[in-house]
Amino acid sequence: MAEIKLKYGAVMKQLESVSSALEAVSIGNAGSNGKNKLDYTSKYQSREAKLVSMISEYKQAVHKNIADVKDNVDSLKEQDEAIAVK
Repeated sequence: MAEIKLKYGAVMKQLESVSSALEAVSIGNAGSNGKNKLDYTSKYQSREAKLVSMISEYKQAVHKNIADVKDNVDSLKEQDEAIAVK
């Protein structure tokens, strides 16, 4: 039977790397449009607001996934330690 080893430190380091890279994901604020009331300007601002919202939701989902993976890796580590004691 093949043996699978959990490299806990490497996995956690990679998850921290992903988490810090996620913090860098952002979109800059749009500049002022002055008093423009063009239809295009309104559509542009609406699309930009949706994009900012989507990025925020994406980041929240990825943060949750990272937390879930960390919990699962911790659980696997505990199981490995329990098996090693036997």
